[in-house]
Amino acid sequence: MDPYSTEEEQLEALRRWWKENGRSTIVAIILALGVGFGYQGWKDYRLNTAEGASDLYQRILQAFSAPALSPEQQQIAVQLAEQLKADYDASTYAQFAALQLARAAVDRNDLADAQAQLRWVLGRADKGSDVERIAQLRLARVLAASDEVEQALLILSQGGEGPYKASYAIARGDILLSMGRDDEARDAYTAALTLAAGDGPEPDLVAVEQKLQSLNPRPARATVPVVAVDAGAAPQSAAGDGETAAESAAAVSEE
Repeated sequence: MDPYSTEEEQLEALRRWWKENGRSTIVAIILALGVGFGYQGWKDYRLNTAEGASDLYQRILQAFSAPALSPEQQQIAVQLAEQLKADYDASTYAQFAALQLARAAVDRNDLADAQAQLRWVLGRADKGSDVERIAQLRLARVLAASDEVEQALLILSQGGEGPYKASYAIARGDILLSMGRDDEARDAYTAALTLAAGDGPEPDLVAVEQKLQSLNPRPARATVPVVAVDAGAAPQSAAGDGETAAESAAAVSEE
């Protein structure tokens, strides 16, 4: 049986329900609409942000990829990268821009600025990401060039995992070689050749093999003295002690 037998009872029940719950219902609807529009607005903002950062980064790449940058062009490229870092600092594109700035700093031998840019990247890159590993690798080389070799080796020892293991091993080898620690450098280069066989970007293995060859020179071959003998006479050594030329050569070879 219907609990509301007449329309008047149903209307009265509706009025009571609205009096008791109407305000909270309106608030709930407003909140729901606000969340919906807010989420859509947030998505639009993220999309616009990503597009803006991407467009700006393309301009940065074009600026830095010019064959020979004039001082004015160099300044424009740096300003674009700094603008990307300032306007879209939470984006990955900002980290890419900082990597470009670090490379430009190295080119002008401003190692302090290069360190600052790379540390900025490391402070924002996801742990274990390719961006983090590349920044660590470059920071280690910058530190080594700044005579902070022990700090450089420490970074390489802590981050040499993932697809860049061979590149980390090569960097260790280069730093150790510059320190005169040839045996350790040889081990690092040998490890790099082994690690390069796995997945990941392949470094310049020809250069690694050349460095290994320079660390493993071939021993000089022994020369055999030529002994003149008279025709028709039994071959003897120059000492005249009855030793044949063949026996003399064999003795030199054994020595």
